[in-house]
Amino acid sequence: MLSVAVSKIFQQKSFFELKLLGGKKGLARKINIPRIQKPGLALVGDTSKLHPGRIQIFGKSELSYLQSITPKKLESIVKQIMERDLTCLVFTRGNLPPKLFLNEANRLNIPIFTTSLITSTFINRVTRFLEDHLTEKTTLHGVMVDILGIGVLLIGKSGIGKSECALDLILKGHTFVADDVVELSKRPPSTLSCSPTEILKNHIEIRGVGILNVRDLFGIASVIDKKNLDLVIELVDWNPEYEYDRLGITDKHYVILDVAVPYLKIPVSSARNVTAVVEVAARNMILKKTGHHSSRLFVEKLDAGIQFNGKHKAV
Repeated sequence: MLSVAVSKIFQQKSFFELKLLGGKKGLARKINIPRIQKPGLALVGDTSKLHPGRIQIFGKSELSYLQSITPKKLESIVKQIMERDLTCLVFTRGNLPPKLFLNEANRLNIPIFTTSLITSTFINRVTRFLEDHLTEKTTLHGVMVDILGIGVLLIGKSGIGKSECALDLILKGHTFVADDVVELSKRPPSTLSCSPTEILKNHIEIRGVGILNVRDLFGIASVIDKKNLDLVIELVDWNPEYEYDRLGITDKHYVILDVAVPYLKIPVSSARNVTAVVEVAARNMILKKTGHHSSRLFVEKLDAGIQFNGKHKAV
């Protein structure tokens, strides 16, 4: 499981406007869930919902409640909360926690911070930071395009025509995402987001012409920085001895970061308009997303026709 040490957050203390108050020896504790948590029912004694691995946030309302209860009850609540082996605690708006929290933080080595940021601002900043650092990532050689809202990743051996196909799609009004190196990041539970590398952003290589800036050539609407992956299409050389799928009844998948993505293998030859085939594949994916599977409906209709003719002949 991916994790981020609390010390990594503290290294960005100027961005998060953090000040360490106690539990310094616990800075190596790991955060493995990007969503923060507010104590909620834990403030009245039910700590079963407190999760280690998450940042615990104490805002104005939580602190006000802690200040309103009796010292004896406060002591009981603080011990119950801190004994949950929490990753770290952050008090917002520059507020300081009751001294009991600091005593327990130092005893149990649980970092405790204060930030001058208001609660919502801190949550937004730290959530974005954690989502970026706790996201599984990989790279693939290919070309990523957006066809009518469907994110299509073209893969295949070098020189098969991926970039040329993408350029043709751009000329037809579709949107370019990335060429050559495509960065993929996994968003739980099963969404893959694709983007270009910073150095190759907006650029595409066309053999014989060179490296082109798609945005400069076709305008700002021709490019997009990020797109979810819906379909992987592998371009392969036409092999007359290979039996290609002609019905498309069985859906195939390409696994990336443990996510199964719909997959097609399209043979390339001089007689085929590959761009048109890729565009139609994307349109067909739109139909599948709405529950309309053309291949299966055709087979069902064919089977029904055969059964009807069989019964008719029997009569």
